[in-house]
Amino acid sequence: MRTLIVDDERLAREELKSLLSFYKDFEIIGEYKNTTEAQEAIERDAPDLVFMDVQMPGENGLELLSRMSNPPRTVFVTAYDEYAIKAFEVKAYDYLMKPIDPERLEDVYNRLKEENKVPFSVENQSKLAENDSVFIRDGEKVWFVKVSEIRYFESEGNYVKVHFEKNKPLILRSLNSLEERMDEKTFFRVNRKFMINVNYITKIENWFSGGLQVELRCGTKIEISRRQTIKFKDQFSL
Repeated sequence: MRTLIVDDERLAREELKSLLSFYKDFEIIGEYKNTTEAQEAIERDAPDLVFMDVQMPGENGLELLSRMSNPPRTVFVTAYDEYAIKAFEVKAYDYLMKPIDPERLEDVYNRLKEENKVPFSVENQSKLAENDSVFIRDGEKVWFVKVSEIRYFESEGNYVKVHFEKNKPLILRSLNSLEERMDEKTFFRVNRKFMINVNYITKIENWFSGGLQVELRCGTKIEISRRQTIKFKDQFSL
């Protein structure tokens, strides 16, 4: 699970890294001292999880989360319990008090682990080919769908919406984890929110700031970010 740490105190970051080192599933991909750096990293790296302090110089962590349209799962880590209600109002994943209780951290880990294995029952971690089928469950509804029938994946907070035929069930899964399972020749991550099946592309046009916009067979138009446009052209050009 690709993880960021955001805290203005170096010792607090070191303590958290030490605690997380006991769990092989946490991959620390960056640590930052303020929300400006954190937002840039979140938009650039699309982490699965963020551990973030509340009180920091300038904007606090709650303000950052509240103004993001599609924030990653965020666990606030703070010495002040008065922010707990506000944290959950901005849809924080959890709220840990400093000094961090290892048992509370383990609770967070176990919940993440349990959630990540439920929604998409593809326990074999090999890449999924176009002709493979996957079992998808959304509440009481279930589908057994060919991978080739999935038009695109759309991130919705802690969930991903799977678009196929006239259906769009929500599964409790990160877009990053699905990207690892999909064949990169078929599914391309166009931006932080969408991953598309390139076989459904019917039209491509230049877009703002050096990006592209694609139109799929269903009529949906999706922007490819400038950064991903470079990768898209490199991967699919002659």
